[in-house]
Amino acid sequence: MDFEAVIGLEIHAHISTKTKMFCRCSNDSFDKEPNINTCPVCMGFPGMLPVVNEEAVRKGVIAALALNCEIPEYCKFDRKNYFYPDSPKGFQISQFDEPLSKGGNVEVEVLDDSGKKIKTLKIRITRLHLEDDAGKLTHVRNGSLVDFNRCGAPLMEIVSEPDMHDSKEAGAYAREIQKILRYVGSSEADMEKGMMRFDASVSIRPRGETKLYPRAEIKNLNSFKALETAIDYEISRQTELWNEGNPLKGPTTVGWDDNAQKTYFMRDKEESDDYRYFPEPDLPPLHLDKKIVAGFKKDLPELPAVKRQRYISDLGLSEEDARILSDDLKMSQYFEEIVAKSKDAKKAVSFINTILMKYLKEDLVGITEQKVTAGMMIELINLINSGAISGNIAKGELFEEMYKTGKSPKKIVEEKGLKQVSDTSQIETVCKKVIEGNPQSVADIKAGKDKAIAFLVGNVMKEMKGQANPQMVNDIIKKMLEV
Repeated sequence: MDFEAVIGLEIHAHISTKTKMFCRCSNDSFDKEPNINTCPVCMGFPGMLPVVNEEAVRKGVIAALALNCEIPEYCKFDRKNYFYPDSPKGFQISQFDEPLSKGGNVEVEVLDDSGKKIKTLKIRITRLHLEDDAGKLTHVRNGSLVDFNRCGAPLMEIVSEPDMHDSKEAGAYAREIQKILRYVGSSEADMEKGMMRFDASVSIRPRGETKLYPRAEIKNLNSFKALETAIDYEISRQTELWNEGNPLKGPTTVGWDDNAQKTYFMRDKEESDDYRYFPEPDLPPLHLDKKIVAGFKKDLPELPAVKRQRYISDLGLSEEDARILSDDLKMSQYFEEIVAKSKDAKKAVSFINTILMKYLKEDLVGITEQKVTAGMMIELINLINSGAISGNIAKGELFEEMYKTGKSPKKIVEEKGLKQVSDTSQIETVCKKVIEGNPQSVADIKAGKDKAIAFLVGNVMKEMKGQANPQMVNDIIKKMLEV
């Protein structure tokens, strides 16, 4: 039987604030000594009252607007009751029937393994709501250790509709959400720091049917690779069970074993009744003024998909180049500063996407962690366009020195004597020598084989260590050979 997978995602992202969701403890828990960012409020001591973090609400609203969600005028918090060692209150403060936002959507591009676009999808978003995070458990031989630094951290949970049908679609959607959250400044969404995690609900059904069958929810996936691999495994597992005549009987919760590369049973899936939701008695409903929300919407920055299309239509970039430059906000800002001042998008793309990117990948660093500033890149492009240096020199020895030392291109050109030679007599002397040393190429040119001219030009450039003006070399050789 031919099956179709049906996939929905819950994305949990830490909101970028200085303090936690309901107290004044620091929201910076990464790589800190355990249990130092805690207080009676986030530890759930008796009699302690939470206070809503206004900045977390503001950034949650902005993220929801960027995802095309509707913002109701009122929302409220609820207690989600469960008992686990990393939740000292015995419940989570979340949102249930009156969340911060409802009914959005996001358009995503699905790529193949080579990076080419396969298709564009619109994924519906059920809601974005606010909640606080639990602590962190570390399982050891004789028990578990708990660190409450993360407990109470502000989270947004973004729930999709089951609109995805394979791991590539789910991965593309998750990556697009990460880009959007970073663009609007609502979350750093850094998975290495635990700032973004996924729960993937996976079910299968005979192709052509529209009903939903029991699903398995894969909990706490912390990388795009884990997300896609876990979904592929779960689709394969459920297909095998169905073919054996033993499909899932009801919703289940599974974990992902990264070492074994397979899911494992955790428990039967809880439904909303199991959590015994009720309105949080210590927090009043939130009133989200329509004028303030409209102001947030008006001030939204240009989002990655819009920026990508603008690069293609206004700057003439290829889809691949536009995607590389728009995927990362810092990279797009770097690129746009260079284009604005050099007025040369073509060279900016060439240097960033082919040369600089190669160094960044080799060193595993981001655009803000390297030494070639936008100002240096502008100076480099201006040197080429003014004829002071050749493109080959710029792309080779000069750029390498810029990247390694952080010196300005002008200074490197002066120190290393890399200035382009445009002296006609000097170039003519070398051209004459190369022509005399390559009689066969001269004969080929005389016979109409124009490609041989490039061979002679290349030899002249080699003789002059790449410092000759290539156009002058080409013109002089043609003049000497009368072609």
